[in-house]
Amino acid sequence: MTSVAIDSAPSRAERRHFQRVRVKVYGRYMLEDRTEHPCQVIDMSPGNALLRCDRVGALGERVIAYIDHIGRIEGVITRLQNDGFAITLIASERKRDKLAAQLTWLANKHELDLPEDRRHERITPRNPISVVRLGDGREYQCRIVDLSLSGAAVEIDVRPALGTAVTLGTMRGRVVRHFEDGIAVEFAALQREETLQAEFSHPHQG
Repeated sequence: MTSVAIDSAPSRAERRHFQRVRVKVYGRYMLEDRTEHPCQVIDMSPGNALLRCDRVGALGERVIAYIDHIGRIEGVITRLQNDGFAITLIASERKRDKLAAQLTWLANKHELDLPEDRRHERITPRNPISVVRLGDGREYQCRIVDLSLSGAAVEIDVRPALGTAVTLGTMRGRVVRHFEDGIAVEFAALQREETLQAEFSHPHQG
């Protein structure tokens, strides 16, 4: 029947939503007992994600995760493995579109084999609260989600345009990506871990 042929052909948006991308990004996740654990995402689509981790939750358990380069995701455990589990994501259509764009960017970044993705491990700031300053002097408080020698992802209420020059604390950089809760900033120069720890160990004055 014609209708079967039509139904079996997913729309372009659906294909984009469920196209899996092999990635190697790190993060942390929280189980329903509110314990937090580190993880690595092995592959991901805007519909699901496969996490490698030490602490495996239960089938049907709700999980909230913060993933480098992607931000906050939420889902339900639908498959268990010895070294991790898969979750089906709970996300709005808008969030899935953003995830599709982020995953495309990540896949391209890995294909280009940029060395900083592997060399620059995540740094945990002693004080995650900082300030983003725009070129016109406006300042906004932000929370650092993910920090490395080459940049940071921050939760913030504003979305400066891609390419906008900003200062995070005292670090100059530019906006390279938007995600649902904030922006990613690429530093103008590669930083030293000691410098970053010193920069983000004390509260910043607004």
